[in-house]
Amino acid sequence: MIINAIFLLHIVAALYGFTKRWQEANVREGFLAVLIFGLAFTILWAITGQIARLISPPGGFAWWFDRDTISLVILGILDGIFFYYFFLKEKAEERKG
Repeated sequence: MIINAIFLLHIVAALYGFTKRWQEANVREGFLAVLIFGLAFTILWAITGQIARLISPPGGFAWWFDRDTISLVILGILDGIFFYYFFLKEKAEERKG
C-alpha cells in the first residue's frame, strides 16, 4: 500500500510539472519536464535500491516495509528535493519579493 501511494504521488508530481511547464512555455516543454522527472525517478530508484539492499535485512523490516518500499521511501525524499528545486523554487522566490 505504501508503494502504491508513492507511485501515485510521483504521477501527480509529473502531471503538475507537465501542466506548469505547458502553461509557462508550450506543450513541448511540458513533455520535456515529464521526461526529466521520469529520468530522475529511474536513475534515483536504481541507486536507492542498492542503498536499501545495504541497510536492510533480506526480508525487510516488516512484511509491509520490505526493501522495495525502503528504496521508494528514500526515492520519494530525494525526488521531493529535486521537485522543489525544479518546479517550486521559482514560486517561493516570487512570493518573497
